[in-house]
Amino acid sequence: MYNVIVYGATSAGVAAAVQAARLGRKVLLIANTYHIGGMTSSGLGATDINNRKGIGGISREFYRNVYKYYQDELSWSRQTPHEYDELLGTRFWLGRDEELGMRWMFEPKVASQIYVKMLKDAEVEVVLNERLALGSDDAVVKRGGRIVSIMMESGKKYEADLFIDSGYEGDLMAMAGISYTTGRESNSQYGELTNGILDNRPLEGGGVSPYVVKEDPESGLLPYVLSECPGPNGVSDSRVQAYCYRFTLSSDPENQLPIDKPENYDPKIHELLARRFEVNPKLTLDDILTLTPIPNRKTDTNHVDFVGANYDYADGDYATRERIEAQHRAFTLGTLWFLANDERIPVGVREDMRKWGLAADEFLGKDGFPEQIYIREGRRMVSDYVMTEMSVKKRTAPESVGLGTYYFDSHYVSHYAKDGQVHLEGTFWEDDELLYPISYQSIRPKREECSNLLLPVTLSSSHAAYGSIRMEPVYMVLGQSAAIAASLCLDLGVSVQDLPYEVLREKLLEAGQILDAGPLL
Repeated sequence: MYNVIVYGATSAGVAAAVQAARLGRKVLLIANTYHIGGMTSSGLGATDINNRKGIGGISREFYRNVYKYYQDELSWSRQTPHEYDELLGTRFWLGRDEELGMRWMFEPKVASQIYVKMLKDAEVEVVLNERLALGSDDAVVKRGGRIVSIMMESGKKYEADLFIDSGYEGDLMAMAGISYTTGRESNSQYGELTNGILDNRPLEGGGVSPYVVKEDPESGLLPYVLSECPGPNGVSDSRVQAYCYRFTLSSDPENQLPIDKPENYDPKIHELLARRFEVNPKLTLDDILTLTPIPNRKTDTNHVDFVGANYDYADGDYATRERIEAQHRAFTLGTLWFLANDERIPVGVREDMRKWGLAADEFLGKDGFPEQIYIREGRRMVSDYVMTEMSVKKRTAPESVGLGTYYFDSHYVSHYAKDGQVHLEGTFWEDDELLYPISYQSIRPKREECSNLLLPVTLSSSHAAYGSIRMEPVYMVLGQSAAIAASLCLDLGVSVQDLPYEVLREKLLEAGQILDAGPLL
């Protein structure tokens, strides 16, 4: 019997487990794979942390540990700090803050080492590669509105007083009968401006044909291109923004694995990319891939987004998710091979791509490819307080448990055909400086649904607001706050809904959390 079970070894899960253990609780952290740390240790080393002063507690501690690691000259095995600084330039705010002693640009293996040490130092019990038995009635057992036990696919059962679902998928939340949504709400539901379907523009400014045979509608549409726009602007639908893998490339020939042609390579999947170059032959590799330098001649590689391939993921069973993950892996490796080898790609781009290989010293045992797919958005709880676009822009929400710090940002949701061209839909980007409170009421369920569960990742938020909230530093902040709330509920013998906020706020501040944006603006 545990005091607190944390399901999902994401960055939020690690922070929650470490904090609960430091408070003297008997804690179990359950990872649904062998991987610890979620996206933070799975390739997302170019951290979206535009206002580091708003990040406190264990989250700040993590980035300080990263800073300390790279202060050691031995950590720079393949380039000097000066060489790295020249490569990075001013991107990502120099990647560090000397005054705060924080660094947010790092190698995946370094994040893994830091997380494992934090868990070990806190004496957290960790179980690897265990998943909820989604098809079983005993997967989540509740009595009197409380979760009593959870059961894994292996048949193992675990009991606890309080539970924290810190997974990107929200499986414990769903199996516990908590209200949630997926996709995009209509603008009218919460009085928003950037929710719902959002028609953007033609791909590459126009001229990219959506048909298998150009200019021939009878030949059919290319894969993952919709026959029409999903609907009018601002209307709800069930689709979510594109997923990808954030993978690590190396420019060091002594630290490279080859990028081979995938066994299930399908050139039709990459036809849109070829046609983009036909329409705009001046495109460079940097126009296609975001190759952000991280230390030791490596990159955090972003924007190999597989638009339209993830719609069934959030509510899918494990087989469905594994199929989608395999498709994304093949798409990612296929894109890299395509860029390096297909004769329709300009020679200069092919030559630039061939300078890179998968980093041989990352994701050992996985052929240099990350474990965790980037679930930018999936299930989102619907609780008494929903974080909305207005919560973010007006910088107001009750009972703050941490600050959101990032811009409004959604990747493309769909490609569709219109007037013989491929059009884009679903993206938004607003670069206003944001720093705003996230409500405690948005990380706990409604009273009638469950009294001993907290959700720092799949929290109660609209699609629009989640586009800002969904960042790894913030997940860590919310994970720690959830653990402090859980421990206080045990101390006071109350439900997560009846925890007095004044008591919670005091303990959060003692733990170094930043709760008020005003002094930082």
